[in-house]
Amino acid sequence: MIHSVTDLNFKERVLASSLPVLVNFEAPWCGLCKLIKPTLIQFYECWDEQIKLVNINADENFKLASTYKLKTLPTLILFTNGRVVDRLEGFHNQETLRADLDRMTRRATRNWQIGEKAMPMQIDWRLVTTE
Repeated sequence: MIHSVTDLNFKERVLASSLPVLVNFEAPWCGLCKLIKPTLIQFYECWDEQIKLVNINADENFKLASTYKLKTLPTLILFTNGRVVDRLEGFHNQETLRADLDRMTRRATRNWQIGEKAMPMQIDWRLVTTE
């Protein structure tokens, strides 16, 4: 499940998470935010239980938007162990976004396993369907 995070629960849900967390800073008026949402949902479904995806409304959570110096929306920031490990701004197309998500995730989860389930090194996007 993709959760919405606010200034009030950011520390608990993102910084204190035992899993890597991909934070999607967005806003209701942002057309590009709406365009990338299906790709982010596909990404989340492929990495379920291995990485968290959360949404933050940048307009309603100005303190977080300011803290992480957002220049544009959407902005994706990947946290591991409470620290920023990667950041993605300025999307060009779906293929580039997918490649960037794969790269970011490999970096954050390198050689990391959860129980007996090894982390996939890359999503085979051809196998992911849209509905």
